Amino acid sequence: MSSKITIPKICTFCKEGFVAKTTVTKFCSHKCACRAYKLRERDAKLEKVQKTEYFNSVGIDMKHIQTKEFLSIKETCLLLGISRMSLYRYIKSGNILSLQLGGRVIIKRAILDSLLNK
Repeated sequence: MSSKITIPKICTFCKEGFVAKTTVTKFCSHKCACRAYKLRERDAKLEKVQKTEYFNSVGIDMKHIQTKEFLSIKETCLLLGISRMSLYRYIKSGNILSLQLGGRVIIKRAILDSLLNK
């Protein structure tokens, strides 16, 4: 059975009046619903960016990195401001010397300091 209910409502996006056929309708048209969705998604992304600080996004404290004697690949990339692939390229070409412990590659902080002071 279909219902003959007509409820006068106001669109939550464009603030225009319309006649709703159900009690849960919020928007006057599909166009307003899509625009409201896009606005909600944009606001959610902006809120996420505003709440997230550099430390939380990277997960490593830069002050802690600067005091360590040996650095991992990720820490070295953050310290130098280069990508992981660029760092591996520098290691392979011999510009940056690294040590391998088992499966881990570590880089001595003194090597980086001498490289940057040249």
